[in-house]
Amino acid sequence: MSVADGGVAPESAEAEWTDWTDDTMALLRALRAPHRRSRAGQIGYTVYVGLMIVLAWGGMFSIGAFANASMGTDYTAHGAQLLAALPSGVCALSLGLILVVARDALWRGPVVAPRATVDWLLAQPMRPGPVLRPWFWTSCAVALVPGLLAAAASGVALGLMDRTGFLPAFGWALIGGVCVPLVATCCAVAVERYEAAARFVRRATPVVAVLVLLLAVQSGFAWNGHGSTLLERIEMWSGPWGWPALVGLTPTTAAIPGGWAALVPLLLLTAVAMVLAHRAAPAIPLSSLRHRARTAAGVAAALRTAELRSARMVLAQSDQRAHRARLRIPPPTRPWLAVPWRDLTALLRAPSRLGRAVFFSAPAMLLLPAAVAASGADRLLITACSVAFGYLAVAQLAEPARVEADDPRRAGWSPYPYGELMLRHAVVPALASVLLAALGAAVAVLAGAGAAVWLAPVAALPLTAAAMVNACRGPSRQELMYSPSGMGSMGPFIFLAWYAAGPVTLVPALALVFGLGRGPSAPLAVSWCLVFAAILLYWAYQRALTLSGRHRPKD
Repeated sequence: MSVADGGVAPESAEAEWTDWTDDTMALLRALRAPHRRSRAGQIGYTVYVGLMIVLAWGGMFSIGAFANASMGTDYTAHGAQLLAALPSGVCALSLGLILVVARDALWRGPVVAPRATVDWLLAQPMRPGPVLRPWFWTSCAVALVPGLLAAAASGVALGLMDRTGFLPAFGWALIGGVCVPLVATCCAVAVERYEAAARFVRRATPVVAVLVLLLAVQSGFAWNGHGSTLLERIEMWSGPWGWPALVGLTPTTAAIPGGWAALVPLLLLTAVAMVLAHRAAPAIPLSSLRHRARTAAGVAAALRTAELRSARMVLAQSDQRAHRARLRIPPPTRPWLAVPWRDLTALLRAPSRLGRAVFFSAPAMLLLPAAVAASGADRLLITACSVAFGYLAVAQLAEPARVEADDPRRAGWSPYPYGELMLRHAVVPALASVLLAALGAAVAVLAGAGAAVWLAPVAALPLTAAAMVNACRGPSRQELMYSPSGMGSMGPFIFLAWYAAGPVTLVPALALVFGLGRGPSAPLAVSWCLVFAAILLYWAYQRALTLSGRHRPKD
């Protein structure tokens, strides 16, 4: 029927769609006003506590150090080493930050609205921009916090060790501390918005992670006087991960000629990235937002109940589009090789765990030369940090044992008793960690460490045993956190001692053995490592027996 015949003209899709954005947002602001005031108070209190901690620990120490410097104390002994290590070190930190934020966008992202907002509000006839853009700007503000702290630390270090002055050093370092987190956040928005960007991040992660490790190793070599000026210049001019180093070195005695010119492309790139991300945030697909909202809610729920392993499993299951390795190795011909074959197959099919093991072993080995050269309390502290990173590396290799311990009934296929089966799960992590430690020790020797670092492969044995102790802990026991109420409750500490029993026991023990005095002799150190490994393996065996008894069917 036409209009001339008295009919009604069909309305277009745009005419049928009614924009309720302004009315909805006004209603929500009115309804959320009490909650918003309460939330603002919580955020304000958190910011206040953070500022007090930073000022109490960092501010007072820095003021005292500058006061001592004004009275003649010399802090420039390691100034040349710091300036030599900064170029590749800043490149490693910047590139690593971009990688971490981009990987975070694969499951959560900078634009992460609550489930109620995604499931109900965005499904209504309203524009997504006013809902999603505030979350983007909130993520930008949060991303600036580590940048500001890093700039302040750089200003203090350069002001004391290079006599640069705090304000000039802080001002130039602040440019990189602001621009790099913002660029990383904008890259994360692109990962959320475009599936091609997400695929690129998944494929590029191993390569970029290796580059970050190489840059960190190069920084360690430069600290010990084995830097390469040409290579550092190429890295600093190669992209936004190197430009902050050029800008930050401008007020120092190691300034690069023309380095201040990197300020222009860095600011320009940050501005362009912010504009593009601001425009892309409302166009993120609703399905992507729903998936990320559910994953973030699952992780938050697991963390509230102290189920850290459940949180990791939620993250592992969130990225369904990630490439899964399907490597196969020949099945064993001997029955006793069945468990190591299964564990090795599981690790080869999860190359990310091997990558994380290498990632955590790098700082452990880089700290070894500093631990060997230090003395007193510094040696003890650096040794403890190195051992802690070593445990984190070894723990990545014990995932098959943790899977077996999640539900002991899965071990029904095994002809071995459950305790013996869990000990057999330690074979592959032990061999892999010894090999990894041997490679790291070789690198540490090239970086200037002494022959004492060759004890690292032996120390990998008790670290593996500590990982097995943690693998056999079973389901999280939240009841340990609720000790009798009152001032000085020990519940959280009791829960921590149970949850991280392996490293809490071994890290201080190995730190005392290797960090006291000049360290033990090689035969004595090997003996201590073997004793610790035997004790921890027996503890893991007893924990496995207890764990299997809890799941035994009752009559």
